[in-house]
Amino acid sequence: MPTTIHVPPALLKKIDVRAKALGISRNRFIVETLTEKLHSAREWPQDFVRALKQPVRRDVAATADDMLHQIESTRRSRKTPPKLA
Repeated sequence: MPTTIHVPPALLKKIDVRAKALGISRNRFIVETLTEKLHSAREWPQDFVRALKQPVRRDVAATADDMLHQIESTRRSRKTPPKLA
């Protein structure tokens, strides 16, 4: 369905430059950009979700556990805030 929108001239120039660099039309660039923006607000990227479903390798888990232990063992709690000069 055809729709008319107002795009400020400076933004339109940026759109045209990017679309040309990608080798696509202005219309296609705008539609793809809007589609991407709408999807990103509601869902995680499929590659990211797929990666989360994969089991963690033992060596990676051990390294993460070692890092967490190191961070926790070097934490210091201040009872009073530091004095500023």
